[in-house]
Amino acid sequence: MVALSISINNLGKKFNREWIFRNLSYEISANEKVVILGGNGSGKSTLLQVLSGFVSANEGTILYKENNQNIEADKLKNNIAFASPYLQLIEDFTLTELINHVKTYKPFINQISAEHIVEVLELQHAQHKLIKQFSSGMKQRVKLGLAILSDTPLLLLDEPVSNLDKNAINWYKNLISTYSQNRTVIVCSNAIADEYFFCTKELNVMNFKTAKNLI
Repeated sequence: MVALSISINNLGKKFNREWIFRNLSYEISANEKVVILGGNGSGKSTLLQVLSGFVSANEGTILYKENNQNIEADKLKNNIAFASPYLQLIEDFTLTELINHVKTYKPFINQISAEHIVEVLELQHAQHKLIKQFSSGMKQRVKLGLAILSDTPLLLLDEPVSNLDKNAINWYKNLISTYSQNRTVIVCSNAIADEYFFCTKELNVMNFKTAKNLI
């Protein structure tokens, strides 16, 4: 089983002249479950994007290790699954087509079939509908399911219960409880307990703010 750890050293990100966070150092051990806390606009989503490699930091380093061996930058994407309300799905695909498309470049846990994934998503009634016809809650369920069921040692979730009703939140909690074992998981949250109930460590991005307009 692959185990992935992250070592963050003096990380900083700014937009224009404003630092979003700075001097952030933090250790995430293999298989730990960490929540990044902070209010709207605090920079927690930006931090998660930097950790994913989608956004570059302005200063500092992030070291990823797989079974204590450094992961090369070009291989990092193969080790990460990411879900966020702002990520877009391919809306001209049906649900089944989308699942099969994702499977071509990122395998699912235990090689589960597209049919099984549709069942796990509890969207059998919509498996042949175009994604563009899905409600926001259905789309969020698909994003979460595809990420959580991906066979990756690192799972990143940004505000996972966004657009979910009570039943869907319970579905998410059951899914993450089942498939978060033996994985490193990082969740961004506005202090909504249902999102990170399984996390054992906290990182508050507000602790790494610095003066505005400082170059």
